Amino acid sequence: MKHNKTQLTPEERKLFGDLMPEELEEVIQSGFNRRHFIKLMSLATAGLLASHAIGAEQLFARSIEDEAIADLIPEAVENGITINLKVNSGAKKVLVDSRMTLLDTLRERIGLTGSKKGCDHGQCGACTVIVDGQRVLSCLTLAATCEGKSVITIEGLAKDNVLNPMQAAFLKHDGFQCGFCTPGQICSAVALMKEAKEGNLSYLTEDISSEATPVMLSNKEIAERMSGNICRCGAYPNIVAAIKEAQSGKNITQNWLFAG
Repeated sequence: MKHNKTQLTPEERKLFGDLMPEELEEVIQSGFNRRHFIKLMSLATAGLLASHAIGAEQLFARSIEDEAIADLIPEAVENGITINLKVNSGAKKVLVDSRMTLLDTLRERIGLTGSKKGCDHGQCGACTVIVDGQRVLSCLTLAATCEGKSVITIEGLAKDNVLNPMQAAFLKHDGFQCGFCTPGQICSAVALMKEAKEGNLSYLTEDISSEATPVMLSNKEIAERMSGNICRCGAYPNIVAAIKEAQSGKNITQNWLFAG
């Protein structure tokens, strides 16, 4: 498949020129791919993107080059079924084993590897995606149950090279370290904003008899409602700050600073 040359913004070109010069020509010729994304994440965790914040935000918001879904011979798939679903606003038709999970379908058949397989038992939350507006554990969700539904993964949150406010807040507050759990954390947090707007109850809700009204989340409420998403690096205070800023729209003071 022939790629058109990728048009980089001045900020993106400067970032590659300063920090990843060996990748610049490849990105221009072939597009921004997962290897570039992973390298960019490693620079972010090392704190090297502070002077290239605009270019980094634009690159994080870029869509990774689409890959065609590989055709499988129906006879080679045990219990094969074809499902039709919408993934990140694009229609997908995929042949899968009827027992295949949504997580494996996204990663192995559709090529969206942002959603991570952590425990594979529904306990860590790294695989969280949004199905018809609700956050679900994709490692425990059969792909077959998603027929006709809308699935949003971490790759589908940014729009037109503009980060979702939750993604921007996570970057600002350094809501990640190794980054493995981050896609699930962010998807869970985005869905949480909808739950709070609808007035959904939690374990900490004091009055469960009143009519559901939008909830402005406290730090304790955020921690409780995000308890299904584990961060083994312990970035919880920064994650809470990011979610609070994204919901309130108010500037939350960062609890960390770059040295120097």
